[in-house]
Amino acid sequence: MEERKTAFNRLFGELEKTREFFAPGRVNLIGEHTDYNGGHVFPCSLNIGTYAIAQKRSDQKIHMYSVNFPEQKVIELDLQAIRYQDEHDWGNYPKGVIAQFQQSGYRFPSGFDVVFEGNIPNGAGLSSSASIEIATAVLLNRFYHFGLNMKELVQMAQRAENDFVGVNCGIMDQFSIGFGKKNHAVLLNCKNLNYSYSPIKVDNWSLIIANTNKKRGLTDSKYNERRLECERALTALKEMHDIEYLCDLTLQEFQESEYLISNELDRKRARHAISENDRTRRAHEALAKGNLEQFGQLMNESHISLRDDYEVTGIELDTLVEAAWEQGALGARMTGAGFGGCTVNLVKTGEQEEFFQNVARRYKEKTGIEPSFYTVSIADGAHEL
Repeated sequence: MEERKTAFNRLFGELEKTREFFAPGRVNLIGEHTDYNGGHVFPCSLNIGTYAIAQKRSDQKIHMYSVNFPEQKVIELDLQAIRYQDEHDWGNYPKGVIAQFQQSGYRFPSGFDVVFEGNIPNGAGLSSSASIEIATAVLLNRFYHFGLNMKELVQMAQRAENDFVGVNCGIMDQFSIGFGKKNHAVLLNCKNLNYSYSPIKVDNWSLIIANTNKKRGLTDSKYNERRLECERALTALKEMHDIEYLCDLTLQEFQESEYLISNELDRKRARHAISENDRTRRAHEALAKGNLEQFGQLMNESHISLRDDYEVTGIELDTLVEAAWEQGALGARMTGAGFGGCTVNLVKTGEQEEFFQNVARRYKEKTGIEPSFYTVSIADGAHEL
């Protein structure tokens, strides 16, 4: 906090009435590629995220600076002319949120100066973009007394990324960052946004994020392919079922009618989505009962389904997960879109260093890449500090 205040003071002069906000990153524990299929996801917010220290101005200007991207220098904006600009890079995410407030009819009597700083590893797939969006939304709501609830802020932040930045993301990232709760995961129904919390009592186990450090060049094209394959499977299943999404079916209902999907590839995609939705609900129940072993097994089964039926893992993610299993991880799976990014692991507390060394050695031998590891804990959602 002192370092951020020092940066703010250096850029914008003496601090008078600054306020500070925090929005966490997130990891999805289980429930991958279920969101756009109308299913459940099971994320949690983390103790790493985005900090924002800000102070109101007396004019209609906004000055933004990120400690993480000093080469960008200070981004200067006029509240009457908020638009997307490639050269503003990271700054387009908070700008998008400001634009959404304005489009929703909210007016800013004055601008503000803000310094952002994030400690989410770059490119790790832990949702740094949604984190800065929610941090900005909470800041604006508190600064200008708009009185919006968290659900409204979450939806506004998602629209900012969809409509202003142009990334067709679902709502899971923003929702889990806004509604996170310490030592709990959030079971979210992506179809209707109903949610509930599950306590996570990891006891002698630690939550480890492992980053493949592989650039995810195929993600967009393969993501679009998977969505199309799921849509074709849905169309075939509608011959027998009155459904809107694949995940409207139970696993048993799918097994009884999967023969309707003549394309074997489409059938595999549907099998993953529907079985993953089933696993996610069972994971929620396992944690509610304190059954961490069952939860870990469901994580493992999730990765196998993502590898074999959805085919979004690749050698890097598979190697990391298999090495984690060999090192005694209670559960390990890819998290995120796939084709790179991160795995999430439950590792025995006290054995992390040995886990890091052995998994890294196996991974580098097979891929030639050095992985990165982060021990994280489950924290509260976005708030003012």
